[in-house]
Amino acid sequence: MNQDSPSPGEPDRGTSLDLDEPAPDEVPRDRASDDLSDVSRETAAVTDSDVSRETTSALDIDAPDRERDVGTPIAREAAQAIHVLNVRQEHWPRPPKTRVLTVANQKGGVGKTTSAVNIAAALALHGQRVLLIDLDPQGNASTALGIEHGVGTPSIYDVLLGGRPVAEVAHTTDFAPLLQCVPATLDLAGADIELTSQVAREYRLQRALETYLEQAGDQLDYVLIDCPPSLGLLTLNALVAAREVLLPIQCEYYALEGLAQLLKTVELVTSHLNPQLEVTTVLLTMYDSRTRLADQVADEVRRHFGELVLAPRIPRNVRVSEAPGFGQTVITYDPGSRGAIGYLDAARELADRGAGSSVHAAEGSGHE
Repeated sequence: MNQDSPSPGEPDRGTSLDLDEPAPDEVPRDRASDDLSDVSRETAAVTDSDVSRETTSALDIDAPDRERDVGTPIAREAAQAIHVLNVRQEHWPRPPKTRVLTVANQKGGVGKTTSAVNIAAALALHGQRVLLIDLDPQGNASTALGIEHGVGTPSIYDVLLGGRPVAEVAHTTDFAPLLQCVPATLDLAGADIELTSQVAREYRLQRALETYLEQAGDQLDYVLIDCPPSLGLLTLNALVAAREVLLPIQCEYYALEGLAQLLKTVELVTSHLNPQLEVTTVLLTMYDSRTRLADQVADEVRRHFGELVLAPRIPRNVRVSEAPGFGQTVITYDPGSRGAIGYLDAARELADRGAGSSVHAAEGSGHE
């Protein structure tokens, strides 16, 4: 006889529980729903309170340090959006006379072209009339501004070696009517060799630009010249044609090597070819706040160049690298990114410095 089967007349133990009462480990569905609702309300209240406090702190535009950690990604994005909106509504001062800046550094990969196009775009989007001259045979500045620069396109090569006026080869960008670009084509790759046999080879760009500025009158605020990563005749033409040098320096050790050679070249150009030339602006690029080396390089640069160094540092940011692939600057590609904000702040300080120094210089000469 099976021991598990009940004896006759004995009730089945499996049916001894009252079906109307819940099992000990079970919770009625309505009670569980109430408990989950209470937990959800409490969690939502805490989260909303924290986000509200963090967002309020992030949106405080009077706070002295916008780069502080504001907590959540949403709060940081909100703070960046508010900052970009405020900057875009600002009126940047125009310089009393056209400023001609050469963006130069013989070391490659330090952000020359990226800095040139983004600063030019930022200035143009704030009412400044800007001409960008692409003097690099790679034509990356032309690509970033969405300007056609295929073989056969009228370019800076025709200006240097064909005597063509700058006005005939300048193209207006689609996103900023106040920004024009003189493109570079692959023809420029052999320009260093071709210029060697030319008369007054160092002054080709200077003469063409002077003629263009005379015709433009006061209709131009800035001329930015993007140089190749070398100290050849193309860069020499840019240094002779400019009055100021904007020096991008990458926040890494190797960026400091070779800097003395560039400064020596600037000194030689000032002594023999262009006495008006001077290094007026230094921009720290590719800054990575996670590394101690970046801070050490930045401190060393500021110790050497002093007030010439712009306060904003351009951070490493993937959006800056992505933008040229879409024929855009980071200013238009992702205005709220850290890279775009860095270049906006740098361009604003550049404009403020130029207007202030020019005014003070004019006042000083008037008193003498």
